[in-house]
Amino acid sequence: MQAAITAFLRHGADEAGLSPATIEAYRRDLTALEAWCRERDLGEVEAITQADIRGFAASEHRRGLSPRSIQRRLSGLRRFFRHLRREGVVSDDPVQGVRAPRVRRKLPEVLDIDQVLALLDIPEENELATRDRAMLELFYASGLRVSELAGLTWDRLDLGEGLVRVLGKGRRERLVPVGRHAVRALKQWQRVHASVAGLQQPRIFTSLKGRSLGVRAIQKRVAYWSQRQGLDQRVHPHQLRHSFASHILESSGDLRAVQELLGHANLSTTQIYTHLDFQHLAKVYDETHPRAKKKSS
Repeated sequence: MQAAITAFLRHGADEAGLSPATIEAYRRDLTALEAWCRERDLGEVEAITQADIRGFAASEHRRGLSPRSIQRRLSGLRRFFRHLRREGVVSDDPVQGVRAPRVRRKLPEVLDIDQVLALLDIPEENELATRDRAMLELFYASGLRVSELAGLTWDRLDLGEGLVRVLGKGRRERLVPVGRHAVRALKQWQRVHASVAGLQQPRIFTSLKGRSLGVRAIQKRVAYWSQRQGLDQRVHPHQLRHSFASHILESSGDLRAVQELLGHANLSTTQIYTHLDFQHLAKVYDETHPRAKKKSS
């Protein structure tokens, strides 16, 4: 088994072009499997069965590995055995059909409408504030990912029609509306942008010296304004995207429309917002229904 692991890792580094971090992660996965097999006198990689892989995953769970970590570990083993099949070392893939324990999906944190309005109420007292207001207004108006916003160029924005063409994950393009408040803020910034960045800079959001803003810089500005505007939490860009989706779904009930607006390839990704909507309904029920359980003091 050790020879098979060494050959697989060498292939990953020399031929498949995997990064050193990925190679090291696979090494940890396979070393753990090898140790588990050694304890059970399973020395030959060809002898490993689906039941063995299930037993290995269960033992990792018992020793405290999280479901997400077990999922990642099984992913490494899956690649290993696929490689062995291609090389003719094994005839069957014992990892196929083995599932990790279910990962409990963490519901995204959202801002309520009052919090969003407080965050966006940025006085445009200087050029930096004008840019940041346009940036935050567009985040919430169109539900963009931070990477999408960082890469956005002026030619993808139609302020007359209130639309933005977004290039999302998998280079999938979608057309998203831009609300009137965001349009107004973007027009204000466009006038400033022309003077500080020049007409040759295609990116919408830049520093006052005309350099494109990266994801980390944008995250810092959102966090800065959440503190400056008196919110009781540090806001990150994805919270504005989550809030956009939750508020649209809460008002419309149209999950398919939210999927399209967010650029999700699968509806199952969007369905997490139905849980958020139910949380809101449950809170309203608990706070208003005469027979609802009273909160303990």
